[in-house]
Amino acid sequence: MTIGSHTVINREVLLDGRSDLTIGDNVSISEGAVILTLEHDPNSPTFENRGAPVFIGDRVFIGMQALILPGITIGEGAVVAARAVVTHDVAPYTIVAGVPARPIGERSRELTYTLDYRKFLG
Repeated sequence: MTIGSHTVINREVLLDGRSDLTIGDNVSISEGAVILTLEHDPNSPTFENRGAPVFIGDRVFIGMQALILPGITIGEGAVVAARAVVTHDVAPYTIVAGVPARPIGERSRELTYTLDYRKFLG
């Protein structure tokens, strides 16, 4: 598992590190989000596991209780809305929402921020 600089992972987030998981710089992952890298093969006679890496680009925002399934790439600057279920790759700077997640808009490509939540810590 690789986590970039200035990335914020809020409470009750599940990061599944059983297969490769790469999270870029300045990524914000909201409460209760789940990122999976392994699943069971429902067609396997022995219910075998199958892993697939997940890649999350720089300056991605993942909303509360979003679910990202194995093998997904989320491009730089993308937004995953709260409770979205991501079953396909998300293009850079695309906003997705719903079950399954579908594009609903685009985000500015002029993102320059650096996350720093220390000012909110008493």
